[in-house]
Amino acid sequence: MIAVVASNNAHKIVEIKSYLKGQFDDIKSLKDMGINIEIEENGNSFLENSLIKARAISNLTHLPAIADDSGLCVDSLNGEPGIYSARYAGEPCNDENNNDKLLKVLSEKGLNDEKQRTAHYTSVVVLVYPDGSYKYGEGKVEGTILHERKGNGGFGYDPLFYCYELKKTFAEITLEEKNTVSHRARALDDLLKKL
Repeated sequence: MIAVVASNNAHKIVEIKSYLKGQFDDIKSLKDMGINIEIEENGNSFLENSLIKARAISNLTHLPAIADDSGLCVDSLNGEPGIYSARYAGEPCNDENNNDKLLKVLSEKGLNDEKQRTAHYTSVVVLVYPDGSYKYGEGKVEGTILHERKGNGGFGYDPLFYCYELKKTFAEITLEEKNTVSHRARALDDLLKKL
């Protein structure tokens, strides 16, 4: 059986494919399928946004679709940027601007102590079948937000997110290391248990 990852984010696709290989005969990206659409994520939670994306692609392709919605939640900012992580700084949407805004907001609010900068990445991965039924998994990883970027890998807020378990930022680790603790890996693991 073929499944489609409902994302245009190359980093997410690599992560999902590396984790789910063996569960499907093949896992295709939207690009592989010749699909070039942006799906409006107007849900109020990570689960709602994942379902919106997966349902849209499953309806379009008549295949099982996998979608993830994830984000960084800073405890002292009431969970911001949360579901708005990718577009936190507004247009143009990019990692540099989002990281700059996060550092600025924390600084302006005087949140400089490590205990005031605790955060977690959350991910919800949904698998929607063509009949409309679905299963989902949820994952979380705890850490803190550094005062400056560290590392050259990863994407999103990875250079600022110091993972307690690995004692490094997500931008300083390999994909293999990330898959052992990441929120998306944990969500995929949770999903696999339900399949």
